[in-house]
Amino acid sequence: MKILLPIDGSPAALAAVRHALQLRRAGLPASFVLINVQESATLYEVVLAHDTEALTDIKRGAGADLLAPAEALLDEADADYESEVAGGEPATLLVELVENYGADAVFMGAVGMAEPDADGLGSVALALLQHSPVPVTVVRTAEPGPDVVTAGIDMAGVAGAR
Repeated sequence: MKILLPIDGSPAALAAVRHALQLRRAGLPASFVLINVQESATLYEVVLAHDTEALTDIKRGAGADLLAPAEALLDEADADYESEVAGGEPATLLVELVENYGADAVFMGAVGMAEPDADGLGSVALALLQHSPVPVTVVRTAEPGPDVVTAGIDMAGVAGAR
């Protein structure tokens, strides 16, 4: 089973990695795809920088830094994984990457770096629940922090989710 793990630097994203590794330790044969999506440069950023290639390099570096803690967890567990820093609109691009990598499932944090909506879910999690061609497991954290025990909530059967 190939599991796509969107990583944005939030505690919830790392909780999703820990949850996936917990299932792997319990016997789930899984490999992983770590993805960080950097939003495209704004016009303001382009005007200030005057160098789109430099902006791309900066965003790629920022994405690699955000992936590093998740990569460390997977390295420690001796898990097979691929990593990518991609650029674009996160919700749309993640659906494309699910298909491109042939992922069987997505495990992600309930809330990334943005504020949650009334349901306690972030906009990217909601979009993936609505548009993903594979099951999406949303992982909530009891409280922020790197050593939080997590609970996975399989949202594949929720109305509007796929």
